[in-house]
Amino acid sequence: MVDYQESEKMDAKVIEKLSQRVGVSSRIVKNVLQLLDDGATVPFIARYRKEQTGSLDEVQISDIKSEYKALQDLIKRKEYVLSVIKDQDKLTPQLESQIKETWDATLLEDLYLPYKPKRKTRAMKAKELGLEPLAKQIMAQRQHDVYRMADRYIGDDVATADAAIAGAQDIIAEWISENPKTRESVRKAYQRKAVLTAKINKGKEADAMKYRDYFNYEEKLSKCPSHRLLAIRRAEDEGLLRVRITIDADETIDWLSRFYIKGEGEASDIVAEALRDAYKRLISPSIETEFRLSSKMAADQEAIQVFANNLKQLLLASPLGEKRVLALDPGYRTGCKLVCLDESGKLLHNTTIYPHPPKNDKNDARYTIEHLMDQYQVEAVAIGNGTAGRETYDFVRSFVAEDVEVYLVNEAGASIYSASEVAREEFPDHDITVRGAVSIGRRLMDPLAELVKIDPKSIGVGQYQHDVNQVMLRDSLTETVEQCVNAVGINVNTASASLLTFVSGLGPGLAQNIVKYRDEHGPYTQRRDLLDVSRMGSKAYEQSVGFLRIREGAHPLDNTGVHPERYELVETMARDMGVDLAAFIADTKLQRQVKLSQYVSDEVGMPTLKDIMKELAQPGLDPRGTAQEVAFDKNISSIDDLEVDMVLNGVVTNMTNFGAFVDIGIKGDGLVHISQITNRFIKNPAEVLQLGQEVKVKVIDLDLKRQRVNLSMKGVK
Repeated sequence: MVDYQESEKMDAKVIEKLSQRVGVSSRIVKNVLQLLDDGATVPFIARYRKEQTGSLDEVQISDIKSEYKALQDLIKRKEYVLSVIKDQDKLTPQLESQIKETWDATLLEDLYLPYKPKRKTRAMKAKELGLEPLAKQIMAQRQHDVYRMADRYIGDDVATADAAIAGAQDIIAEWISENPKTRESVRKAYQRKAVLTAKINKGKEADAMKYRDYFNYEEKLSKCPSHRLLAIRRAEDEGLLRVRITIDADETIDWLSRFYIKGEGEASDIVAEALRDAYKRLISPSIETEFRLSSKMAADQEAIQVFANNLKQLLLASPLGEKRVLALDPGYRTGCKLVCLDESGKLLHNTTIYPHPPKNDKNDARYTIEHLMDQYQVEAVAIGNGTAGRETYDFVRSFVAEDVEVYLVNEAGASIYSASEVAREEFPDHDITVRGAVSIGRRLMDPLAELVKIDPKSIGVGQYQHDVNQVMLRDSLTETVEQCVNAVGINVNTASASLLTFVSGLGPGLAQNIVKYRDEHGPYTQRRDLLDVSRMGSKAYEQSVGFLRIREGAHPLDNTGVHPERYELVETMARDMGVDLAAFIADTKLQRQVKLSQYVSDEVGMPTLKDIMKELAQPGLDPRGTAQEVAFDKNISSIDDLEVDMVLNGVVTNMTNFGAFVDIGIKGDGLVHISQITNRFIKNPAEVLQLGQEVKVKVIDLDLKRQRVNLSMKGVK
């Protein structure tokens, strides 16, 4: 039977703790949890329920959601721990209170440790021999003639006094090891002083040359950046390095002695020896394991955050928009695969040209491009930036008209899409080379719509993405994609099922049904048409419809971010201003005359009203801007053309904690180390840079053997 009063107290306690963890008032936390419990999505809550949340953004709402789950998991763990100890008949009122009152997962495990079922230890065996009373007498350190005490325990299973004392010492060592205060003291020492060391495994020098910086490495753990820790851990996993996380053992044992050694004599000497054994055999390995896990977790989280930030910038890169595009997937021997796409990204034509060695058929390639550009009224050219990318760019740029924009497009992951089930379904009659070229063209037209079809790990903007926790990475990147899709707003009449999947409240099934309905009935003319889609219930409609756009639809608000639940409010504003809805939306001057305070109600506050007016001022606006062509130096096409002190145009293609990678128009990006980005101190390149940003850089070092280019942005104009 549920004790509802006790349950309500627990819920209040959870909300209070959650409020403290996320730094948000209990009232707001409770509102967010209620909305989530009612089936609302994070994007919907952040966009359309600002009054209830105090205008929290998606990150803050996601934090509440994840921290709440963590607290619920902790509560379940406490219930399990209590049940195990109770079954052992060892649950005292004091211990029960300690377990119920703790909200620290580590402390909970410390309290549970003495009662946790485990394989038979040396201390357990000693207790079975009846040596626990002797251990207690020695631990008390009141009697000095320990051997006389030990003689009483000699028998069939304990041959000598020394054997009895050794068993008692094992029991004392386990008591010390399982004391929560001992573990917390050592844990704090690790937090302050832990040192990470790495040494090369004998005979592995040749295999580990890329890790040579870590052959005999030592650094304070708290100072070790995530990318360095992940590199060291990768080398360890490959069997190349031996890695330890340690503190000064003698110093720590001396500190612990203050709590356990109560004087001098045989008993104190035995306790001191038990303490040393406890530290080296039990405590240190256990706490080192904790810190190996926690430091890896912290490094994973940091690397995942870098990946998520990069992915977000890439997905929100400025699109070219609905223009006719000729796209090229460059190559040498196999030629350049060429496709022509209409304004919606539909494939119109495909062929192959061979402007590069070994064929060098430049005349035919030029004729083909010029003919197709004229035939299909091409407005822009997209060229993959991989093998032969720069050479193809220079070739095309040499003869196409100046008013035709030519773009080098990051093709990372295009081959993954080409071989995917999504690509096969879309182009069942074309091979992967055609699909790859189509993907390059579509990336230029709308990066977001195309990149959502690819596993984010294959896009090439991460840092040690294969070394971090894969579940955490997947969840973070999925959340990032959802945030981007819902921030932009999706044209429901052109979006693919892949793109619609990430819209708030939809998912794969409904996304497929929306596309199927569109194929069978033609374009949607108003948002309400979505209610006719199979399995589109009222909740899914509520959660998704505000993020879906219908251009030139029957209702003028259907191409805005205004939710249908607020249409009547906007119509009331229009009537109050003496015009119809269409005229009101078209007249920004009239909109500025609206006194928003007149429309505040119990359900609608100023945050929502301001959002509505922002949407009305620029209906259907894409927040991403428009793509701009980058002009690379015409005289630079390979690393052999570079010289130190050259100043070049570049584009930021990837960022890590240690620097930014910049495309300067050659195969392979150059690195701008974080110390070379700006004259002021920064912790992260993202403080001053973003993916896709055009920058000027100076060549400061060339390593032709390893094909590496080091760049600087400091003082470059």
